[in-house]
Amino acid sequence: MLKTHPKLYLAFVRHGEYKQKPQVPSALQPYGISNQGSEQALEAAIQIQKFAQEHDCDIRSTLISSSLLRAWQTADFIGQGLQVPYQIVESSKLVERSVGAMTNLAVEEIEACLAADPRYSSPPEGWKSDSFYCLPYDGAESLMQAGQRVANHIRDTFTELAQSVTQDTLQIMVGHGASFRHAAHVLGLLRFEEIAGLSMYYGVPLFFEYDAHDCANGQWKMIGGEWKIRQSVLIDCPTID
Repeated sequence: MLKTHPKLYLAFVRHGEYKQKPQVPSALQPYGISNQGSEQALEAAIQIQKFAQEHDCDIRSTLISSSLLRAWQTADFIGQGLQVPYQIVESSKLVERSVGAMTNLAVEEIEACLAADPRYSSPPEGWKSDSFYCLPYDGAESLMQAGQRVANHIRDTFTELAQSVTQDTLQIMVGHGASFRHAAHVLGLLRFEEIAGLSMYYGVPLFFEYDAHDCANGQWKMIGGEWKIRQSVLIDCPTID
């Protein structure tokens, strides 16, 4: 008799609404979620419970969140909303794209630094949302590099789950829109040309199923939730999450 593998699901939640600094392309901002953001997180818990009931799966008590405050708070409110014992494991591997030494500077300040530095040329037009452009400063990464980082963490997590759980299981992760959209492309869930036109709603889970038959090359498919369609006039705006 063939061994059956438990079904593994991912609920990926973008953090709740928060107050971000204007004209700052860095998403490594230290601010927490607003009252609306906490309400969004509690609503996410309801949607996650409904999904688990419909798919007859266990919700893993360990919630994984980005190490940024707004993600941790969102995960905490989700845990409270589930009304079961839970713990939160933070990971810097889920944070948004880093601009390194330019963190939390305004766009014009970053461009002024580049203009004043004889080692570097001016960034290309639309650099803030260019998936492959990386600022030439320590600690900076491109959006695609951030997406690869997030995708690697998701893969590692589910490879371990596939080897340890015996029941159908739903893993909750709380992170950020831009890095996750690029991770979704790396995981085969989005075509590259779709990335710029999509976003994620604050505090609204997207649901995915992981086919763990081949742990080294697990396949993913989206099975619930909806991407947010970005306004065409916003596609070239700074990618801030």
